[in-house]
Amino acid sequence: MGRLFVVNLEGRIYSCKHCHTHLALCEDIISKAFQSRHGKAYLFNKVVNVSVGEKEERLMMTGLHTVADIFCVGCGSIVGWKYETAHEKPQKYKEGKSVLERFKVSGPDESNYWISHEAHVGGSDADDA
Repeated sequence: MGRLFVVNLEGRIYSCKHCHTHLALCEDIISKAFQSRHGKAYLFNKVVNVSVGEKEERLMMTGLHTVADIFCVGCGSIVGWKYETAHEKPQKYKEGKSVLERFKVSGPDESNYWISHEAHVGGSDADDA
C-alpha cells in the first residue's frame, strides 16, 4: 500500500466517527430525508476521502438501483453508499451522488447520531427526496 493522501476540508464538515477523517461539507447536502438500516442518512453532492466498493444491484424503497458501498480511506469503515445507476427516470438525480449514514459519521458540531428505535431494518433509500 502506498502513501495515503487525505483531503482536509474547511468549514462545517461531516467526518468518520471512528478516525475523524473528513468526508463532506454541510453545504454539499442535497437531502436529509434518506433512511438506512441504522436510521437517518444524508444524500451528498460530493464526498471525499472514500474508496468505492463493488457495484451491485439493490432493490430499495424507491426502486432498483446500481450502488456501491463507500469506505473511509482512514480506517476502512463503511460510511454509506454511492448511486451508480438509477433504473427509474424520477430517480436519475441520485446518479453519481453519495449517501452518508448519520450513525457512521460525526456531525459538524462533533456530535454523533445514535440509532433510534424507529430505525428501519429493511432496505435503504429515501422516503421523499
